[in-house]
Formats: sequence, C-alpha cells, structure tokens
Amino acid sequence: MSAAQRVQQHPLFVQAQNKASYYNAQLDKELTKYPVLINLEQRTQVPKTYAVLGGLLFIVFLHTFNALAAPISNLVGWGLPAYLSFKAIESPSPHDDVQWLTYWVVFGFFNFLESFALRLVLYYVPWYFAFKSIFIVWLQLPAFRGAQTAYFTIIKPVLANVSSQSRVAAPATTNPEPTAHSE
Repeated sequence: MSAAQRVQQHPLFVQAQNKASYYNAQLDKELTKYPVLINLEQRTQVPKTYAVLGGLLFIVFLHTFNALAAPISNLVGWGLPAYLSFKAIESPSPHDDVQWLTYWVVFGFFNFLESFALRLVLYYVPWYFAFKSIFIVWLQLPAFRGAQTAYFTIIKPVLANVSSQSRVAAPATTNPEPTAHSE
C-alpha cells in the first residue's frame, strides 16, 4: 500500500472529507436559491459552489495587492447589493426592501466615517480593506442580519440622539410672571 493510499484511508482524512462533502452540499443547497448562479452553472458546467468559492478566493488574492484592495472592497460593497436591491424593488414583498434599504444606510454611514479616518486607519491596520470586505459581506448576508444589527445598535441611537437634541423645546413665554409654586 502506498503512502497516498494510507493517507486517504486514515480516519482523520476520511472524517475531513465527509465534513467537506457535507458543507459543500449545504452551500450548494443555499446557492440554489439564486437563479443567476444556476444559470452560470448551466452555461459553464462549473458547480455553483466551486464558482462562488473560486470567486471568493480571487477576491482574497486581489486584496493582497494594495493598489487593488480599495476598488475591490468597494465592488464587494456595491456589486451584489445593487443587483439584489434592484430585484427587491421589482419584487412584491416588502421584506427584502427593508433588508437592502437598511444595508445601504449602514454602508453609506460606514463609508462616510471611513472618509475622515482612512489614512490613519491604513497606517495602523494592515489588511484594512480585507477586514472591510469581510465586514461588508457580514452586512449583506441575510443569515447574519448584519445591516440590521449595525443599524439598531449604532446608527439608530446616534441619529435618535442628534434628532432629540435638535428638537429641544424652547422655553414657554406665555406666562412671563413666576408663579407661587415655582422655585
């Protein structure tokens, strides 16, 4: 028996292979929800899971080159969400509208803040755009509800605070004389 055959029959290798097959099947099941990927698979004869994982690896590869990191990160934040926002607008259900409207509010707020501190962040955080892309994917994926989480924990309290400060009631001037009960 060759060394390669012994490795392939080792229980840990078999267990890892079974886990990989399980996760591949789960990913394929999830990706079947997207007609674009089914169409891509039929045209190219490349399984959906391989195309998606290959695309992700390609994006990671492009992040290794600093000059391409920012545009690729912004493409990740704009490309698929723009397409899915278009699909949400055209669908009769309002649930997907909320998902993508919330995403765009959070994405815009994040990019606005980033514009102020980008040079400082780039100086102190290596691979910033890779982390940004991961954050953006977390915001996008409905399974994680990242955009809703960020909106309700960060943006809504900030905007509510700003809104309440701008609506501070002016003192009433209808009764200029102090009453006996006021101190």
